[in-house]
Amino acid sequence: MKKSFKYRIYPTPSQITLLNQTLDGCRRLYNHLLGQRKEAWETEKKNLSFFDQCNTFKILKKEQLFLKNIHSQVLQNVAARIDLAFKAFFRRIKSGDKPGYPRFQGKERYNSFTYPQSGFSLLGNIIHLYKIGDIKVKYHRPIEGIIKTCTIRRTPTEKWFISLVCNIDNNPVKKPIKPTIGIDMGLKTFATFSNGKHIKNPRFFRQEEKVLAKAQRKLSKQKKTSKLRTKARKVVARIHERINWKRENFVHQKTRKIVNRFNTICVEDLSINDMKKKSFRSMNKSIGDAAWNNFLSILSFKAEWAGGRVTKVNPAFTSQNCSRCGHRHKLKLSDRVYHCPTCDLELDRDVNAAKNIRALGLQSLGVSIKVVSS
Repeated sequence: MKKSFKYRIYPTPSQITLLNQTLDGCRRLYNHLLGQRKEAWETEKKNLSFFDQCNTFKILKKEQLFLKNIHSQVLQNVAARIDLAFKAFFRRIKSGDKPGYPRFQGKERYNSFTYPQSGFSLLGNIIHLYKIGDIKVKYHRPIEGIIKTCTIRRTPTEKWFISLVCNIDNNPVKKPIKPTIGIDMGLKTFATFSNGKHIKNPRFFRQEEKVLAKAQRKLSKQKKTSKLRTKARKVVARIHERINWKRENFVHQKTRKIVNRFNTICVEDLSINDMKKKSFRSMNKSIGDAAWNNFLSILSFKAEWAGGRVTKVNPAFTSQNCSRCGHRHKLKLSDRVYHCPTCDLELDRDVNAAKNIRALGLQSLGVSIKVVSS
């Protein structure tokens, strides 16, 4: 299993200059390779491959001397990013979507470079990077497994981080059988469980919305390319960073509690992008603020790591079906209590949906449904 470890690094001013030069060199190479592919298709109707473009690096290094100061595998990773971008582009075309063509990267958009195998080494609390030097690392937790790749990332607030992807042999210890739970994701409450409990929606973006709007107004008034605009842009980026940190902390704490208590977790297989595009446009901001995808992906990873499992089910009619007798009748979004006209069941709408999700999840696993006290 692969696991990523993210640490903050503290480069010196001269090292920051070298890191920025490396980023800019990778960005210029990315744009060159993108233009190369575009020109090859427009003139010859030819699709260039990853290897075709890597074979041009020897000539490029003679023409563009700045490329000699960048590790060869970092350059290959830039070509791999272009290749992945085009594969994703053609995949979306085949599936009937309307994809955007891979775009050229500006200085504010290209913020990371990767050493896929070599070019870096760890020595205590120091990481040595090829032609950049020894940089201090803040280790807040130990590294596990064998390090495979190292990614250097610059945030919009000009902080620097490394992400180390490691291969780990995970052998979860067998634990006593735990209860099964169904989870219904929502906006009024962030998550409602089939046992009747729920998690409140923190609405982190809404909390910072007025402060963010004020900072963005100041940013819009500044002259482009001015120092005051750069300073105002950092203030806006810092607010977004603070929101993201709060959200990540919330998600990690809640998912850990769920995984520790339940072994089989049944959730909805939500299509967030379709929800935003179609009938939920009025709630786009709230859906984005809830960050359901992030919550579900971290929940799945932690459950697998602990020897549990997360089962996704089709969310269709989970709110309309009675969790006791299966009768279906339509509800308005404003109807928060589910009342079944057939068996006279009456309970919270989201709890009813969570019970249906749990039942569908167990059914998909071929497990007989039993009422388990939790």
